[in-house]
Amino acid sequence: MIDGFVYVDQAVPGIRWDAKYATWDNFTGRPIDGYQANRIVGTTELCAALEHAQQKAESLGFGLLLWDGYRPQHAVDCFIRWSEQPEDGRTKSRHYPNINRADMFEQGYVATRSGHSRGSTVDLTIYHLASGDLADMGGHHDLMDPISHHGAEQITPAQTQNREHLRAIMEGCDFQSYAYEWWHYTMRNEPHPDTYFNFPII
Repeated sequence: MIDGFVYVDQAVPGIRWDAKYATWDNFTGRPIDGYQANRIVGTTELCAALEHAQQKAESLGFGLLLWDGYRPQHAVDCFIRWSEQPEDGRTKSRHYPNINRADMFEQGYVATRSGHSRGSTVDLTIYHLASGDLADMGGHHDLMDPISHHGAEQITPAQTQNREHLRAIMEGCDFQSYAYEWWHYTMRNEPHPDTYFNFPII
């Protein structure tokens, strides 16, 4: 870990996480280079903003569940190599049913230089505090399809409302949304806007 970065679960007590890229449950179907532990890492500024977001969520009866934060550049490079491999169909129906692997970059779902590598972007959702169940968002993390866009018309009013709850929480705590992915938020005033880090998560 380098100065200015911390484990989010230590800095924001009570936050839930499931670091998808440290597991087999992601669009590549295997753990990703650079994710050596199932932990979420971010800048200290990110954690301060997430603490405020968690408080705001709790006032609405929700908790936060994180899927990704800081992402090493060599993890992004791993995505690029994976996209160049022949299609094996293992994750296509769940994560990119209507596009080809290589199209993920052109269509804005995966970047060759990811904001995650700057340390102040998160992928997350909300869950109901009363039950612990995830809120129904009308699609899961890393579903690379128009149904994941903000304003998607194919989802129900209740699913739309859940997305709007998350958006209101995050935008009210100095984050900005990403049009193509309802789960993706970046700090408006991130501390390292031009630096792409490459240390592993251990």
